[in-house]
Amino acid sequence: MNNQIIILGSTGSIGSSTLKSINKNKKLKVKLLTTNKNVRKIYNQAIKYRVKHIIIEDKISYLKFRKKFLKKNIKVYLGINSLEKIIKKKVTYCINSISGIDGLYPTLKAIPLTKNILIANKESIVCGWHLILNRLKKYKTSFIPLDSEHFSIWNLIKNENINDVEKIVLTASGGPFLNLSNSKISNIHPKFALKHPNWKMGKKISIDSSTMMNKIFEFIEAKKIFNLKNKNLSILIHPSSYVHAIIFFKGKLIKFLAHETEMIIPISNAINIKERFKKNEIINNYNKLNNLKFFTPSTKKFPLLKILKLIPENTSYFETILITLNDELVTKYLSGTLNYSSIHKNLLNLIKKPYFNKYYKLKPHNIYDIKNMIKITKNYLELNIKYYD
Repeated sequence: MNNQIIILGSTGSIGSSTLKSINKNKKLKVKLLTTNKNVRKIYNQAIKYRVKHIIIEDKISYLKFRKKFLKKNIKVYLGINSLEKIIKKKVTYCINSISGIDGLYPTLKAIPLTKNILIANKESIVCGWHLILNRLKKYKTSFIPLDSEHFSIWNLIKNENINDVEKIVLTASGGPFLNLSNSKISNIHPKFALKHPNWKMGKKISIDSSTMMNKIFEFIEAKKIFNLKNKNLSILIHPSSYVHAIIFFKGKLIKFLAHETEMIIPISNAINIKERFKKNEIINNYNKLNNLKFFTPSTKKFPLLKILKLIPENTSYFETILITLNDELVTKYLSGTLNYSSIHKNLLNLIKKPYFNKYYKLKPHNIYDIKNMIKITKNYLELNIKYYD
């Protein structure tokens, strides 16, 4: 029998890349796709990949379009709680590419139903890794990270003793403003911040890449996934984004993993579908390897990197507060109600407020604690946000 895969958030960029990677592959059968309300795209996906089960989160979209699916003999369900109705036996893979903190609950729901869960959702890991880890252990489900950096680390250390790791380096492109002075970008229009030099990404993550907040989240992710101390992690600017992680081992060994800037590469390797690629272009790779450049980012250029020194060693509400503040500030910037420099200044100011400090020694016990802290943080932000020139 073919291995089965379910894709949560199939209409997003990671979900679409996953479907592209398994196109015409006979090893995997797509059991289920989900979307919030991008009905047109998921309908086309279901037809193309012969998927018989669809989940739609948005009730209005579900009620409006369910008959369209039924005409094609496709069963459509409302909400992620329908998972248990559809999945009666553990599937081989579950890809969770639902963006934002909304991806945490589906992650927890899916873990008992799959042998392997692959996650490309930063917020779920940053805010709720301890909840995810408990479920992974309880249901004996394997975890594979899909972000290129964390997949690279996972790939490099999966046969190594974690105690032999001295330092893990995450690489960052530096974003679209690497060579511009801060004075030139303080009031820059979002359309310029969205132009990532190497990757095709969504709006939110593109802004986070330009401010380096994306790399701070990845720092926290790596710390949690691989059970590391802050001192074991660092960040280097690597403009070409060809090397995704560097690991320094005891015994003076250094490993790194490199690949092109296409998410389909870590996805295909994670689900063990490698035959879809053409033969490696050796000469082209030689040229890139001969022109590797790395340098340490400065906090003057990327002020948000100061947050790295504030990250608690132990899990707390710090991560949820940080993500919520950033999400709200970026949303306001994208909508035109906040300028670019105000993202940095508000975030650095608010994350150190005594109002939040008391939560940095407390740990959320469940998803409801996390959601409550999101609400508290949003309310505080609205009352204390400042608009900087």
